[in-house]
Amino acid sequence: MIDFNKLVEKHLEREFRMKKIGRYYPSEIGGCLRKTWFSYKKPKPTDIRLMKIFEAGNMLHKFITDVIKSEKNRNIELIKEEMPIEIRMKDFIISGRIDDLILVKICEDNSCKQILVEVKSTKYLPKEFKKEHEMQLQLYMRAIGIEEGLILYIQKDNLDTIGFPIIYNAEKGDKIIQRFEELHKSLAENQMPEAEAKLNEDMQWMCQYCPWKEECDKYKDGSI
Repeated sequence: MIDFNKLVEKHLEREFRMKKIGRYYPSEIGGCLRKTWFSYKKPKPTDIRLMKIFEAGNMLHKFITDVIKSEKNRNIELIKEEMPIEIRMKDFIISGRIDDLILVKICEDNSCKQILVEVKSTKYLPKEFKKEHEMQLQLYMRAIGIEEGLILYIQKDNLDTIGFPIIYNAEKGDKIIQRFEELHKSLAENQMPEAEAKLNEDMQWMCQYCPWKEECDKYKDGSI
């Protein structure tokens, strides 16, 4: 009998690579900074279960792009997808190829505008967008120079969607860059950031999925 679970896992296997201090990724900044710090200082291979979830999300992203490309939807046009992002700062670089990002042009009432859409797959449609998703999109809009964005959630089991419009806010963009500066400083000085997820009620759910929960619990003074 063919074990398709093993076939899928083999297909999704990726070479484990150490991350380099000074090069950071947009998707990391919306979560707990201590978790991101651990991913540089004490890296672990990505759990295969998470890799499966990511791949399922990629499939739904492709479905959304197919919907946009469809001739049946003539008022919307796909401009770019899976865009590379790069922001060069004095001491570090923020870069990466964003798989869940789509730039579209929407034409209504004889006028057209470009909107940056971030696609997120979810078990249930939320009533409001997650702050970490808005943070990512604000960074993407800053990097690309787009003023309007949309966080689009798509439900995995029935393909229902809900979208939340986001307008670029320069102050929020500056605060995100400051978070990267804090991350870089903590890594360069080998000082562990505070456990944001533990201290913030809205973020505490992240701890149960964190690969470094055990290590985090051991360090009370913020140093190793």
